[in-house]
Amino acid sequence: MPELPEVEVVRAGLERGVVGRTIDRVSVDHPRAVRRHLAGARDFEDVLAGRTPTAAQRRGKYLWLPLDSGDALTGHLGMSGQLLVVPPDKPDETHLRVRFTFTDGGRELRFVDQRTFGGLLVVAGSLSGAAAVPSTIAHIARDPVDPEFDDDAFMTGVRRRKTGIKRALLDQTLVSGIGNIYADEALWRAKLHYARATETLTRPVLAELLAQVRAVLHESLAAGGTSFDALYVSTEGVSGLFERELHVYGREGEPCDRCGAPIRRDAFMNRSSFTCPRCQPRPRNGRW
Repeated sequence: MPELPEVEVVRAGLERGVVGRTIDRVSVDHPRAVRRHLAGARDFEDVLAGRTPTAAQRRGKYLWLPLDSGDALTGHLGMSGQLLVVPPDKPDETHLRVRFTFTDGGRELRFVDQRTFGGLLVVAGSLSGAAAVPSTIAHIARDPVDPEFDDDAFMTGVRRRKTGIKRALLDQTLVSGIGNIYADEALWRAKLHYARATETLTRPVLAELLAQVRAVLHESLAAGGTSFDALYVSTEGVSGLFERELHVYGREGEPCDRCGAPIRRDAFMNRSSFTCPRCQPRPRNGRW
């Protein structure tokens, strides 16, 4: 699933290719793509016609376009969603779900989603300023690259969780956008096992972990995100290259870049966790 760097790359593409342009027509080709818009596909189409996105915003893995009406077009890419800004004469993608055309006749915005786990929704209501957050996203915590992220509140919240540190990193009410890939990478850099009990972590250790989280996110952003297959691409259809820089994620059995020990994979929350057994020793009952 796309994580913060991948979604931020898409947000930047929407800012370049969509913001300030007036929507002429919206065509929903698959109702599941707008299933969270409870008024239905026809209402989704009608409420967006004639509207102009004024900004492109993101919180964690969620995107939204504030509209000149005060509403917001929100989106989540799910497992395979793509928001593509393409020439109108480009052949339709196999899994095209929603098409947006604009009054200037230029590039279209297309929502493509093979697995249809993602979706779009218009959230009604007055958004006071481009930075306002739609009500459906307001419960999502800020992410570590947000200038208003509160480091002290994060560290306090982690220590109160009484859980494993990776579970805390994936808790979107505490911090958003990190996801499975970047949690594993940051924990490797900080030499912490994913099961380390949060209440045992000192503030200096958490400050170092947060620094490593930010470092890996910024490095991935610079590389355009991580693409393991053709499903994640930018709005221009370009794959990210950060897969080449991963130290542990997806590298089971390969030598650790730091000590040479074979990378270990463990089942974790219906996913996988990748660690170095030497650099990140498993704590006993979550403790050292």
